[in-house]
Amino acid sequence: MSLRRLGRDERGATAVEFALTAPIFFAILLAICEFGMMAWTQLGLQHGAEMAARCATFNTSACGSVSAIQNYAVQNAFGLTVPASTFTVAAPACGNQVSATYTFQFLMGYFGLSAVTLNAQSCFPK
Repeated sequence: MSLRRLGRDERGATAVEFALTAPIFFAILLAICEFGMMAWTQLGLQHGAEMAARCATFNTSACGSVSAIQNYAVQNAFGLTVPASTFTVAAPACGNQVSATYTFQFLMGYFGLSAVTLNAQSCFPK
């Protein structure tokens, strides 16, 4: 095959283009999935804290102690598997306050991020 003919040959160009763009595409796709999981975790923590603060105010028979409030928060954390120690309970001037602190681990390190600390807080008046 002559050199001129080889320069005009376009067979395999699609495979080369795919090989160049596929890693970027899949990295972006994985990043979108992981940031979506982080947002889901944040939402679950916030929901658990809100429901537990409300329970501590209105349902003292079920949420009468700190451990009961923490367990109630875990149950209402949208299916997350977090320990009860993730949630803390306090009684400041605003009412019954439930806070959550959780370290979210990324599967891949994006821009030097391997973990992010998520915080949620809710205070329900008495």
